[in-house]
Amino acid sequence: MGEITAAALQAKRVSVPQFWHDDALPFIEVRSIEGGRDVCYAKHSHETFSIGAVTGGRSEYLNRHAREWIGAGAVVMMNPDDVHARNPVADERWSYRMMHVDVAWLTGLQHELGFSENHAFRAFSQTVTTDAGLFNGLNRLHAILVDGDADMLRKQSAAITFFSDVQNTLNPAVLPDHDASLQLTHAAEFIAENCTRSLKLEDICEAAGLSASHLIRAFRQRYGMTPHAYLINRRIQYSRAQLRRGRVIADVALDAGFADQAHLQRVFKRLVAATPGQYRS
Repeated sequence: MGEITAAALQAKRVSVPQFWHDDALPFIEVRSIEGGRDVCYAKHSHETFSIGAVTGGRSEYLNRHAREWIGAGAVVMMNPDDVHARNPVADERWSYRMMHVDVAWLTGLQHELGFSENHAFRAFSQTVTTDAGLFNGLNRLHAILVDGDADMLRKQSAAITFFSDVQNTLNPAVLPDHDASLQLTHAAEFIAENCTRSLKLEDICEAAGLSASHLIRAFRQRYGMTPHAYLINRRIQYSRAQLRRGRVIADVALDAGFADQAHLQRVFKRLVAATPGQYRS
């Protein structure tokens, strides 16, 4: 028998699905598969709203009575209890990322975005789209959720931003005009005063008196960045002040709210275009 190469062995292996979930974000679960050939599903349904991106290969997608072929760049949606199945084209490797979202959480977001508070979950009429914004947004959210260095505020904000985009792209609602200038000022002041703490999105919303979706959308319009980016920027400002006093970099990193010195190094270099050591000296 000829020698079986490592590549051939790898090709024969069934790709193992990867799952991500976090007790701090109980409303979302992520599943991904890379280069799978034998990952097939019988017809099934979920109690969640599910949305996924095909990142490689081709597959047959069945949703209720609709059946079509989809490939890389496609985004698929499944309403709660929709019977569906996705299976790769014979002997092709395919990859995808799927997110399962709690219906009560998504319904609450729909209400915040302009639906009647008495309206139940509004199902999505589309089952597949090739909208580049949604495809890229889902992949960005996936990267943030599985990033061990990303803090909870960033993950919360990214989830709300993406699923607001999903809602506004596929089920748009007319949003009422609302001037929240004073509330946004309260939000910015709260972040600045508490920038070294581990803030949650609900902390900022409570201080500002705004819903999460409204806060993220309006804050970006007002300040040109998300609340999370504003928080990180404030932490860097705090770090610069401490470094000018000659404090040890590792101590500054922890006091400023970063995970460790390496985390401060990465963010500092990105925002200041210099390392903490270069700045201090």
